[in-house]
Amino acid sequence: MEEKPRLSRLTAILTQLQSSKIVTATALAKKYNVSVRTIYRDIRTLEKSGIPIVTEEGRGYSIMEGYKLPPIMFSESEANALITAEQLVVKNKDASFVQHYQEAIQKIKALLKGPQKEKTELLSNRVYFRSNHTHQKTSNYLMQIQAAITDFRLLRIVYFSSLQIRTERDIEPFALYSTEGNWLLIAFCRLRKEFRVFRIDYIQKIIPLSEQFESHDMTLEEYYKKYYGIQDNP
Repeated sequence: MEEKPRLSRLTAILTQLQSSKIVTATALAKKYNVSVRTIYRDIRTLEKSGIPIVTEEGRGYSIMEGYKLPPIMFSESEANALITAEQLVVKNKDASFVQHYQEAIQKIKALLKGPQKEKTELLSNRVYFRSNHTHQKTSNYLMQIQAAITDFRLLRIVYFSSLQIRTERDIEPFALYSTEGNWLLIAFCRLRKEFRVFRIDYIQKIIPLSEQFESHDMTLEEYYKKYYGIQDNP
């Protein structure tokens, strides 16, 4: 497991403290692939930021009972970045991605206050991306594929190639990338017994299978280097 960046790790530790009755430094160190001493420093950092962490000698850490974290606050620049991203997302060609992002951004907008909310609404009407200006949707599988990647879940797909040749394949989803508005899936194809790239809009049907596969234990960069001799992701 790779070490998380510190800010990401601090956030993850805080989330775990909120969701668990007690957490040990050893367990946190193992989970985030750092030393126990690093966890001690992280806990001190959280305490200095005002989080009331209770230390129980010989047991671990917990958050003081009854303590509630304040609602998330965004700076104006952070809120503007989210609004701009929303305008990019709605042009995406995968319907499931657009739907889930819009539902998420709606919850975020509900946290904004007064003038900040007015400014983001104004910006929403003043940012436009011409790409896919007809809002064409050509697929609806991105969210399902993302879940299969993180759960190492085997998928059965009905696929039509660019030549309209129909095949049914069992695939091990590995990674996703987007080019010219289209999503492509890199997956190990059990039919061809090698990695293949599939355009998501050419997939006609997906059937999630109960079987899970072993992680390919490879980064996307390593995939390109191994199979294409490319040092960086295209």
